[in-house]
Amino acid sequence: MTVITFLGAGSVVFTRELLADILSFAELREVTLSLHDIDPERLETAEAIARRTAEQLGAKPVITASLDRRASLDGADFVINAIQVGMHAATVKDFEIPAKYGLRQTIADTLGVGGIFRALRTFPVLDGIARDMLEICPDAWLLNYTNPMAMNIDYLAAAQPRLKAVGLCHSVFWTVHDLGNLLGVPHQEIDYTGAGVNHQAWLLRFEHNGESLYPRLDELLEREPELRRRVRMDMYRRLGYFPTETSEHSSEYLPWYLHLDDEIERLRIPVGDYLRISAGNVEEYHATRASLRAGEPLDVSRDATEYAPQVIHSMVTGQLRRIHGNVANHDLISNLPSGYAVEVPCVVDHLGVRPERVGALPPQCAALNRSFVSVGQLTVAAAIENDPRKIRQAAMVDPNTAATLSVDAIWDLCNELVAAHRELLPTALRVTV
Repeated sequence: MTVITFLGAGSVVFTRELLADILSFAELREVTLSLHDIDPERLETAEAIARRTAEQLGAKPVITASLDRRASLDGADFVINAIQVGMHAATVKDFEIPAKYGLRQTIADTLGVGGIFRALRTFPVLDGIARDMLEICPDAWLLNYTNPMAMNIDYLAAAQPRLKAVGLCHSVFWTVHDLGNLLGVPHQEIDYTGAGVNHQAWLLRFEHNGESLYPRLDELLEREPELRRRVRMDMYRRLGYFPTETSEHSSEYLPWYLHLDDEIERLRIPVGDYLRISAGNVEEYHATRASLRAGEPLDVSRDATEYAPQVIHSMVTGQLRRIHGNVANHDLISNLPSGYAVEVPCVVDHLGVRPERVGALPPQCAALNRSFVSVGQLTVAAAIENDPRKIRQAAMVDPNTAATLSVDAIWDLCNELVAAHRELLPTALRVTV
C-alpha cells in the first residue's frame, strides 16, 4: 500500500486541498496517510480534516497522526513537506524589523531579507528531515512545497545529495491559466513551457493551435491601460517574456519598484501584503477547526489538481505527465549557474521525476535570474560553511535591499534579524558581526 507522509500537516487549508486531490484519484483512495506536525492542536485538526475528507469522498484510506516525525516517516513512499518554521510570529518579525529601516517588502518568503532569514531558520529542520528519510525511508521522494523553494532545494542538494527531492509550485500553471482567462483561451488548449528559477521563471513558449499568444496579449494591453498597472505586465512589456509569479512577489525581486513611491502607486503594489495573508491563514485555521467541531461538511470541490497528487499518481500508476518542477541545474539551463535549483519542465511516471533540458534563456531573463540566484547561493553557503558574513553579503547583493539601503544599514538590519530569530538559526550563525 502506498504511504504518503505529510510534514507540516497543521497547515490545514493546504492539507485539505491536497487530501481532496489525492483521494479523488481512484487508485489512491486506499492509501495510508501519515500526518505529522509539532503542534498537537493543529495535528488533531489535520487528522479530523483527513477523516472528514475521506468520508465525504467515499474513500477508505488508513489515517495515522503522530507528533513524532520519525514514526510518521516509517514506510513512507512520498513525503510532502509544507512546514513553516516560526509560523506567523516569525513572519511578523521579517516585516516589522526591515520596515524600521525603510525597507519595503510584499511577501518576503523567497528573496530579500525575509527570504534569507526564512531559509536560514528552515535549513536545520530540512537537514533533520533529510537525515531521517535517508535512514528510515531512503527510497521515498520528498515533494517540497516550503519556501524559499529555490534556496531549500539547493540546500538539500548540497547538504544531502542522496535524497530524492523535487520542489513543487503552482505558479507556472496558474500564470498560464489566468492569462488564458484574460485572452479567452481554455487552459487545456494552451501549449506552454516555463523555465528559470522558482517565482522568477519565464513563459518561453505560450501558444494556441501553433500560434504565439503573445501578440494577442500585446493587443489586450494596448486596449486596456489599467491592465498595464501591474508589475509583471510592466516586466513583460519591457523584457518580452511573461514572468510566472504574481506582481506582489515579482516586485520585491527587482531593484526598480519598491523604493519609489510613484512606482508603488502606478503599479498598485501592496506593501506588506503577506502580513495580511498570514493573519488570514491563522483566521482560516480557527474557522476550519470550528467548522469541524460543528459537524459541517468541508469544501472538497477542486478546480485543478495540485502537483504533488499528480506526481504521486503518476509514479504509482505509470501515467505520463508533464509538470514544472524545481531541481538542481545539471545542464538544464545553460546560462544559469550549474547546480543551483532551477524550475523547468519535468516528465513524471513510474521512473520518477525527469527534468527536461531547456538550453539558454533569453539573455535579459537570464541576467535577472542570475541576480536572484546570487542571493540564494550566498544564503546556502552561509549555512553550509557556517559563515555569518555571508548572510550579510546575501542581503547586500539582493536587488531590492541594495536599491533601498546603505551597506551599513543592511549590516545593522541583518544583525537585528539574527537577534530576533536567534533560537531558530543554526548555532554558528547566531552571532553579530
